[in-house]
Amino acid sequence: MDDYPAGSLDHNVPFLIVSGLSTAPTKSNLKDPGLREQAVLVRSEIPPVESREAKIILRCIQERDATNLPWNSQDSSKRYKFKIKPIGREFLLPPRRARLPENFEEPSSPLILHSPFSPLSPGSSLYPDGLIDTRWLQKHQELVPSICLTFYSLTSDSTLATLHDNQLKADINAVKNAIGQSGHRCRLVVVILSDQSPSTVGQFQERLENVRRSTGLDPKNSLFVLPTQRPEADLENAVDSVLTAVFDQATEYYRDLGRHARKKKARGYAPQPTIPPTTGTSHTLSLQGWNVRYDFKTAVFAEFRQEIDTALRSYEQAYDTLLGADVLETIPGWSPRFNDARLLADIITIRSLKCLLWTGQSTAAVRRWQAHHDRICDLVDRRGRGTQNYGWKAWEAIWSTVMANLIEKVQFPELQPSAILPYRPPEKNLSAERLQPWELLHHQGYWYRVAARHLSSRRRLALSIPEDDRKSPDQSSASQLRKGYSYDTYMCPEPHHEYPSVGTGVNHSQLILDRLMLARNEFQKRHQIRTSAELALEAAREFERMQRWKDIMNLLAPLWRDMSFRTEGRWDIMEAVCWILRGAAVKVGQKDLIVAIDWELLNRGFSRRPGWHYDITKALDGVAVDGQPLIDISDEHVTSFIQASFVFKNEEGKAGQSCPAQLSITSNAFPDAIPVVLSAIRVEFEGSLRTIRLKHDPGDKQTSSSPKVRVTKTALVEAEATDDEDSDDSSETGSQTTSIILEGMDDLTVLPGQTRVFEMDVALREPGDANASSIQISMAPKSFILRYTIGIRDTNSVGLWYSQSSSRKKVTRINPHKINVLPRPPKMEVRLVNTLEQYYASESIELELEVLNEEDVDAITKLDVLFSGHDVPSFKVQDQDGGERPSSAEPAESKLDGIPLGTIPSSKSIRAKIILDPAKGPIVCNLLVKARYHLVSDPGTPIIQQETYHLNIVNPFEASYDLSPRLHSEWPSYFSIEDPRHAPERDQPAGSFRGIAQKWSLATRYASFAHEDLAILDLDVNVLSTQGNARCTTSKTQTTAGDGVTISPKTIEEAQFELVAQKQDLDDRAPATADLAFTIKWRRLTSPENTVNTTILPLPRFFVTTSEPRVLAGVSYYAPPPGLSSSAEQLLFLDITIENPSSHFLTFGLMMDPSDEFAFSGAKTTTLNVLPVARRTVTYRLLPLVRGAWIRPTLVVRDKYFQKVLKIIPTEGMKGDKDGVLVWVPAEDEEDGASEDEGGGEESAK
Repeated sequence: MDDYPAGSLDHNVPFLIVSGLSTAPTKSNLKDPGLREQAVLVRSEIPPVESREAKIILRCIQERDATNLPWNSQDSSKRYKFKIKPIGREFLLPPRRARLPENFEEPSSPLILHSPFSPLSPGSSLYPDGLIDTRWLQKHQELVPSICLTFYSLTSDSTLATLHDNQLKADINAVKNAIGQSGHRCRLVVVILSDQSPSTVGQFQERLENVRRSTGLDPKNSLFVLPTQRPEADLENAVDSVLTAVFDQATEYYRDLGRHARKKKARGYAPQPTIPPTTGTSHTLSLQGWNVRYDFKTAVFAEFRQEIDTALRSYEQAYDTLLGADVLETIPGWSPRFNDARLLADIITIRSLKCLLWTGQSTAAVRRWQAHHDRICDLVDRRGRGTQNYGWKAWEAIWSTVMANLIEKVQFPELQPSAILPYRPPEKNLSAERLQPWELLHHQGYWYRVAARHLSSRRRLALSIPEDDRKSPDQSSASQLRKGYSYDTYMCPEPHHEYPSVGTGVNHSQLILDRLMLARNEFQKRHQIRTSAELALEAAREFERMQRWKDIMNLLAPLWRDMSFRTEGRWDIMEAVCWILRGAAVKVGQKDLIVAIDWELLNRGFSRRPGWHYDITKALDGVAVDGQPLIDISDEHVTSFIQASFVFKNEEGKAGQSCPAQLSITSNAFPDAIPVVLSAIRVEFEGSLRTIRLKHDPGDKQTSSSPKVRVTKTALVEAEATDDEDSDDSSETGSQTTSIILEGMDDLTVLPGQTRVFEMDVALREPGDANASSIQISMAPKSFILRYTIGIRDTNSVGLWYSQSSSRKKVTRINPHKINVLPRPPKMEVRLVNTLEQYYASESIELELEVLNEEDVDAITKLDVLFSGHDVPSFKVQDQDGGERPSSAEPAESKLDGIPLGTIPSSKSIRAKIILDPAKGPIVCNLLVKARYHLVSDPGTPIIQQETYHLNIVNPFEASYDLSPRLHSEWPSYFSIEDPRHAPERDQPAGSFRGIAQKWSLATRYASFAHEDLAILDLDVNVLSTQGNARCTTSKTQTTAGDGVTISPKTIEEAQFELVAQKQDLDDRAPATADLAFTIKWRRLTSPENTVNTTILPLPRFFVTTSEPRVLAGVSYYAPPPGLSSSAEQLLFLDITIENPSSHFLTFGLMMDPSDEFAFSGAKTTTLNVLPVARRTVTYRLLPLVRGAWIRPTLVVRDKYFQKVLKIIPTEGMKGDKDGVLVWVPAEDEEDGASEDEGGGEESAK
């Protein structure tokens, strides 16, 4: 939009001048000396405010300037928008009335003077029939403010208050009168700054009221008091409040001006000029012309008020009137007023486009842009110089650039580079219509590209201007008169300036280049790669016209390297880029680029260029070359005429053997191109294969009659090569690393259109997957060294295998450049010897390993051992010399690598021992034994033999447990316990236990799950921990098997243990628990006698003390005195003991029912009172009526308070079920043994 007059297309926001905050001198925008002479000076005599707060306020106001905001309605953060201009204490207002011309005799009747910007004033450039120009727009945008915001300070000194207040009132009145005398309607707003805080400014209320009365300012919208002693954020908010209130006045100011313009239009007649015209056409502006002027003014004032819809309607009305039959159609095409009217039509249309884009009507804006283009095209064809000249193309380029500039100003989010679509979707009311693609609003790059095309057409038409029209003006030449009517010079220079016969004229290439680069940047931001590449090519052509070779290099070199047109097969674009880039590379001496481009242009897919040598060895002819440069290129950036492939004949091979392979090189050069002589071909592999290098060995010279496919057998031998053997820097003498490669010799000459096939046997070394990764082709003419690398990629396509008879067949597998190298079949046997049938947890496991060499020669061997599984223990390996190597333990595996076994002679074996630490429990693990070796005759080929063994380690024992209450002999008593306060301190050890003790019987039944007999060495129960402030001790009730007792598989043994638990404090009634473990010490019968394996079986957690009462039943048998017959009646004593560990007094009821199985002596029904922490025993004498049987005493114990029946717990010699306890009555033949076991009679009962 820079091609249009300054200010004609600016966005209109209310113009605000700020006076009294800046000390800089004011620069007036009134440039016309005549207007400056008549201007009205508005001056304030009070110096500006220079406090720190004043600078903050000025900065805040300047930050609110809306001049550079986007042209859209999305920024609604502020209600107001201003164009802000800070001034000093004075400014000029343009005159309201123009002067009469000099030497003009005034008539007797007074003349009516008009504005100097009006076509009615003789001094105006529009006089007498002009429409409107940009001077009127500049008047309201830069000269006449809507608001004059003036700042003053209010002194706090009471001695100077009256003097300063009077000066303040006088100055305000003077400024107010000066503005009023100027005739303009701009508003004066006064802001008085006080150095007080908002809470203390009230003390100056009387003074401020006096100022208001004296100046006549309205305190609501014309007089503001701003206390400055407040935080900066509050000060900014106060400034926002003032500007918001001022904006309403500014809107009203422009509304009055718009109302005044509409009132003039409503008069319905054309005003008369101050002086009637007497020269030229001698006619004034018509009524329709005045209507155009009034509608344009109305639209501009609506824009100032931010009423965009109103402005759009007025602009459209002015446009229709302007291009109607009564205005533009009446102006001759040769008249300067015709171009002025065209300019006004462009300005109105651009402002209409801005209004449409402001309201989001993007598709309507594009249609409006096209409609104006078509209408002006028809007008110029009918009334002007036509559209087949450079002037029309110049306007079309400007018109397209305007649209791009508007899009940049509006900043639609849908057209940002991050957006998905390159265009903005249409409006909702147009979504149902079938729109053409060009009716959508595309990003600005599209419009810049259109402008560049129009500029190219402009240059083409300018270059066709005849020689006579290109000469400088000559009034006597008839051709100059014809020239004025043949060319449209609207917004473009005359023909002799456009394309002069002498001189430079317009730089069309630079104009085109500017638009192309702008368009390319926009397309690149949106990743539209193809279009940006095409634009870069067009820009390079313009650089070529301007001979800017370095710019061509910077522009096209990255495009040439990463051009996507190669994969798409767009050869024409590739060829154009290559030739332009090569010409620039020659000019700047870019040798590597010249050679790379010549290498690519040899491909016959391009069109043949007449007269070109197509010889790669002549690529640098005519270019200064220093030495022999090395040039590296690859198929990632260049589409070469050379194609290469590498194919393995077999999909698999074995290490130590060889596999047939073919390397094929195909030339797609032009038929008349010079044959290519390669100096070397290098094939790189991924995997274990060695690099292959073929060197050139000149043979019989080939001719054009040579076969198209030539297959040769190439022998490969091992050779040493250094890393920098192929380097061009021969002066480097640093350290070199040597490697072994496979090398062969052959004739490497390739004719155009020929396929050279080199068949070879590739030695396979290490097992694993291998593939050919790249093929490097080298050339070494006198002027340079070229290396071209072709990457071999997975394409999922089959390859070709050539034979000597020139026939070929497909390799029936995809990716034939890959091969799977299988390991060499090992002849080493790895086995476990002397293994046991079963291995158990808790024992150290020894595994004997034997490695047998069945190879024909000696082998150097290393051993890897891996145990994998869950909770695998660590291990160590012991060789036959006695050396040990421990393993590394991890959660899921335990391994040891690289155990040297030395050299194993052929047909000999060596042994090693694996010692596995005892496992804590049953585990299942896998043992992987891997023997890695190589033969002494072939150290380069590693061989692996491995074996996997499944190891199941089980628990040798399982056990079940039964915990039964027993009657403890000791019970605490409140009456016998010693008072610790009277006991000596040394007699009271710390942590002594004096609480309730309860006795239990632990019966353990353990079974052997081993596959063999085991020797039981010892049994024990260990207390792991206790909970509840209790201690627990265990003891054996009988002697366990400790002297080589043997347990057989699947047999069950039982062991009894006593457990006594005691609380620490007698007052502690909480129950206590204990964690126990059953320990079995054992060994295999085949193990040495000093071997002890310990198996620990954890027991479930038991309650060992309780806080509830319990009833214990015990039985004893009467033994008759010596001398009595053994056939006497058997007598039993049944003791019922009630323990009360609680702190409550409890009462129990006992009731014994009679039975047919026995007679009893004792209370049938009785009540028993049990004190807290006490126990009582009741004894019944039973006379059994049966022998050799179990009898059931039907005894019921009931808690009197809770009415709860307590369960009677049997002790030793008894058993119980759900119905009660059972007592055994021995048979007559058991009496003697039973009496001895019980210890006899009354004493036991007692």
